Amino acid sequence: MQLITVAGPPSAGKTAVILNIAKSLQADGITTGVVKFDCLSTQDQKLYEKHGVPVKTGLAGNLCPDHFFVTNIQDCLDWGFKQRLDMLISESAGLCNRCSPHIRGIMAVCVIDNLSGVNTPRKVGPMLKLADIVVITKGDIVSQAEREVFAFRVKQANPGAIIVQVNGITGQGAQEVGRLFKTAAHLTSLNGSSLRFSMPAAVCSYCLGQTRVGADFQMGNVRKMDFN
Repeated sequence: MQLITVAGPPSAGKTAVILNIAKSLQADGITTGVVKFDCLSTQDQKLYEKHGVPVKTGLAGNLCPDHFFVTNIQDCLDWGFKQRLDMLISESAGLCNRCSPHIRGIMAVCVIDNLSGVNTPRKVGPMLKLADIVVITKGDIVSQAEREVFAFRVKQANPGAIIVQVNGITGQGAQEVGRLFKTAAHLTSLNGSSLRFSMPAAVCSYCLGQTRVGADFQMGNVRKMDFN
């Protein structure tokens, strides 16, 4: 089975892009399933089910969705094998710009949209900078010049990535991404695999449920600003 990890900031259009790609792959006879990771709630599984795409949903709750992803992705792979899938696509929750949900040896995709601002690619961390494919959405809403500037900034952030413009509504560009997905490596297990970059790290009192503000309640991995 092939595994693809898809990540991106909130509201970038990840679900719409994946749905169009999955439909394109299924039209080519490739049985494609999706694992949808989110934080508190999601209705996206209904969209996948409506189009006959096998889907499994996981909610991180009060945990970091990136950490939740890593601790569950092998089980998701096992689920994919039970479903006899040819390809499994994992869709992350809309992540903070520092997150890094990509795995070495596994095709990695970042979805980012033109409306987020021309400086956004500089602000996004490993999930953009270490992706194999960068999908840019919402190009129909901005001018050609804006699309070109945004794509240039993405290329500056990740010179080695393949950049594809995809319209999440019409599906234009999804077939091209589907062809790239077909070249992904086949695997049987993720045990022993490594992340492309370390996760955001913090073990502090707030991670453990503290809600009070003030130095007396701050313990563990705490970073303070310099005002000198």
